[in-house]
Amino acid sequence: MQIAGGPWDEGRVERWLTGARIPVRLGVLGANGPLVVSLWYRYQHGALWCATSADADVVAHLGRDDRVGFEIGPDIPPYRGVRGTGRAVVVPEAGPAVLDDLLARYLDAPNAGLADWLRRRADDEVALRIEDLRVTSWDFSGRMVPQESAPLLPEMGRGASAGGPRAAPGG
Repeated sequence: MQIAGGPWDEGRVERWLTGARIPVRLGVLGANGPLVVSLWYRYQHGALWCATSADADVVAHLGRDDRVGFEIGPDIPPYRGVRGTGRAVVVPEAGPAVLDDLLARYLDAPNAGLADWLRRRADDEVALRIEDLRVTSWDFSGRMVPQESAPLLPEMGRGASAGGPRAAPGG
């Protein structure tokens, strides 16, 4: 990993990448322009690892151009995180194992239904290894405090989305 700028040294960047349990926003170049997707990730041995469906658009786009941009930072103040560039390699044989690692990292007991649903389709998963990382950090926590005066997100209700398990009635 190459540190291109920002207030954090490599040790602090690595602590962020291993400790932040938020999705990576991954930017790729599609046939008709840029595409940004949010994916669960883990940081291991200098690379970011993600899993996605083998037929996802992002996989097709990476087959044409392996360059990516990414950001790992929360959407709530104080704003801080890591962003950068790299090259993505699709690793089909690692898909199910990486998915299992990601489920353990991101989902807790109340989301066991989603974890089970994703495991049932693990044979269709491929891993993405993002390597040759060139990163910049940012950290406004020294001059910005958590903001709680108003909700950050609109109330959307508790409906189920397409493609996943449905919530139990009243749950």
